[in-house]
Amino acid sequence: MDDDMENGGLGPYQDRPRTFPNMRSKPYVPMIFRILMRINIRVLFVLLLLCLGVVFYIGASTSPIIVFVFSVCIITFILSIYLCKWVLSKDEGPPEMAQISDAIRDGAEGFFRTQYGTISKMACLLALVIFCIYLFRNTTPQQEASGIGRSNSACITVAAFLLGALCSGIAGYVGMWVSVRANVRVSSAARRSAREALQIAVRAGGFSAIVVVGMAVIGIAILYATFYVWLGVDTPGSMKVTDLPLLLVGYGFGASFVALFAQLGGGIYTKAADVGADLVGKVEQGIPEDDPRNPAVIADLVGDNVGDCAARGADLFESIAAEIISAMILGGTMVQHPSGFILFPLVVHSFDLVISSIGILSIRSSRDSSVKAPIEDPMAILQKGYSVTIVLAVLTFGASTRWLLYTEQAPSAWLNFALCGLVGIITAYIFVWITKYYTDYKHEPVRALALSSSTGHGTNIIAGVSLGLESTAPPVLVISVSIVSAYWLGQTSGLVDESGNPIGGLFGTAVATMGMLSTAAYVLTMDMFGPIADNAGGIVEMSQQPESVREITDVLDAVGNTTKATTKGFAIGSAALASFLLFSAYMDEVATFAQEPFKQAGNYLIDCQVDIAIPEVFVGGLLGSMLIFLFSGWACSAVGKTAQEVVNEVRRQFIERPGIMEYKEKPDYARCVAIVASASLREMIKPGALAIISPLVIGGWVLALEGEKNDHHIPPLSCISFTHLSFLWALSTVVSAFRNSVALVLGQLVKFAHEGHALLGAKVVAALLMFATVSGILMALFLNTAGGAWDNAKKFIETGALGGKGSDTHKAAVTGDTVGDPFKDTAGPSLHVLIKMLATITLVMAPIFL
Repeated sequence: MDDDMENGGLGPYQDRPRTFPNMRSKPYVPMIFRILMRINIRVLFVLLLLCLGVVFYIGASTSPIIVFVFSVCIITFILSIYLCKWVLSKDEGPPEMAQISDAIRDGAEGFFRTQYGTISKMACLLALVIFCIYLFRNTTPQQEASGIGRSNSACITVAAFLLGALCSGIAGYVGMWVSVRANVRVSSAARRSAREALQIAVRAGGFSAIVVVGMAVIGIAILYATFYVWLGVDTPGSMKVTDLPLLLVGYGFGASFVALFAQLGGGIYTKAADVGADLVGKVEQGIPEDDPRNPAVIADLVGDNVGDCAARGADLFESIAAEIISAMILGGTMVQHPSGFILFPLVVHSFDLVISSIGILSIRSSRDSSVKAPIEDPMAILQKGYSVTIVLAVLTFGASTRWLLYTEQAPSAWLNFALCGLVGIITAYIFVWITKYYTDYKHEPVRALALSSSTGHGTNIIAGVSLGLESTAPPVLVISVSIVSAYWLGQTSGLVDESGNPIGGLFGTAVATMGMLSTAAYVLTMDMFGPIADNAGGIVEMSQQPESVREITDVLDAVGNTTKATTKGFAIGSAALASFLLFSAYMDEVATFAQEPFKQAGNYLIDCQVDIAIPEVFVGGLLGSMLIFLFSGWACSAVGKTAQEVVNEVRRQFIERPGIMEYKEKPDYARCVAIVASASLREMIKPGALAIISPLVIGGWVLALEGEKNDHHIPPLSCISFTHLSFLWALSTVVSAFRNSVALVLGQLVKFAHEGHALLGAKVVAALLMFATVSGILMALFLNTAGGAWDNAKKFIETGALGGKGSDTHKAAVTGDTVGDPFKDTAGPSLHVLIKMLATITLVMAPIFL
């Protein structure tokens, strides 16, 4: 800062140029971009054409459908570049706006670099663990017949894991990169018209959404096509195409791994800063939100970008990746020539990119921004774009099912699956409406919650908790109806196996999940719109723009809060359906590795059902439910501990620099940013590690118990592989061959000695996954809805109702909002990722549970 700032010799802000310190000395540019910028543009262009040629050659060698997917993704990437250039061409407004935006940008990029540096180190360590485990695990008969040994399988899984983690990180970076550049342009546009500001925010969010969804689709398509060509799939003596999707599970695990830590770290950051700023600024000092006198205001605005934009981008990326992979696995079990069924999810999300782009471009500004017109309802404008996207989704989904799911075996099956997709689309709409009902202050639940604040802080908390608990019922009923309906439509599609049994039920639920996510790019656009509008309002407030400008950004911010709440409802609904698919895929993978199907085979009933009457299985389920509560508790505790540090720092600055309140001294914004950044990175490790380690520990514990129960403590084959890892690594080839022979004999002994409970380790992990999914869905619904209701109850009072700002009712509502902050923006969204990551980690590690 300048010397006069440090010495306190400042007049009122209005009388002096308003300057804000940078968080770092120079902007951060990722290494990969620095390398690319050093390459000659012509050389770069040639390399790009070469890469595209290789990609399309691999795609053409695989399937024309893959070529179609590649073409759509590349075209929409070109569109995203146009949107990006369009947004960046807008002006940044007066210097004080640009200075605030630079401070936010530097803080966000600095935290992102540190956070993702930590995540990348953990990802490399986990990749090494996966590689070692896969070197000494069982292989399927299909893999052995096609010549894929343990080393090849280990390399394939690790490569998929690292690629998924890398793409997820890029998705998060793109979300943050555009938001920290669009916020000041929205603020500047708000000085001219609300419609122009809305269009800039939507197109900035649209750029991020198209890149995120496009990367998820093209990443899986490239991985699938590469494995198809490299392994010579469907050639004599090679792997069948039905087994190929199992090799992609590492990609989903890598995406989930990064998304979990991104959501945890970003959520802790944004809510700790928000809570600290609100408790001291609003409650104790009585200053408005985003007031420049609040030392934590820059940290709060930075948190919007790293918590809502970067983390939500990674979250939706892994949602789409997990749904695509699980649906591809199930699609491989449908018919004798299942290429269309396997590639169907990629085509659906390719059309998602097209129709969402049309919906984004349908939102336009007025031709003459100089003409002052009444402020339109931004939510109505966004809903029109969503309606366009929904209509196109129904049409393209029906066309996709007819194109890819038509089979001579069951000519009308495609129509049943089209109806399954319609069930998913309707489910998404209902979920959005339910969430809006319970979190929008236009409806009775939030108004009742606001009224409870008039009798004190305690009654506000009681009313908010009860509202959140009640709000879990309607979504669960909707999920239940949609799963049963989609399953029934799939079962009655006419697809049967060799024995004449219907087999389309699970794939029907997969198609319903695809239907729910068929407008994911537009939904993510609306979600990204929220934090961009929030940041724009903060910049306008800090730069002390006219009240008319603040009115426009307030309207956009209020709509942004609604879109964020409704998209969280959409996210948990899709997570519930995707987790059901992943659980089914886990059972299929266990059956493949164990060579024992989860059904009755002839006259011999194989005991492969998950029976909770078995003590170990019941305990596994109990531990799965416990995991959800413990994870949520640690996530909320992390926010509380970090917020305490922020509160103490803000109080210290107000005490030691009394001139801050009179605009005579400048707050130390950078100090609060540093505190929140370091604390959030430290606190995200414990709950994240809990989610990753728990399935492995519980599965290993059961195997140890099973080994003690069986012949003279003889462990099964996979347990030998895991627990004697270092021993086997040092032995020669002769000893390894001897070990395999002995393990084969011991495995048979174990099977006969423990015949009543075959695959006990896999069953216990399945119970953990099942109970954790159910508990996680309910807990996430409770946390998201209660937190959103508390936030909007406060905003309802701030409109002037029940005493307005500064009243005792308002202070009680701020307390409720403070309690709800870690609920709705840290623990709740992290649970979306957690329940899917548990499913993907069990898919990747399934062989060690056998």
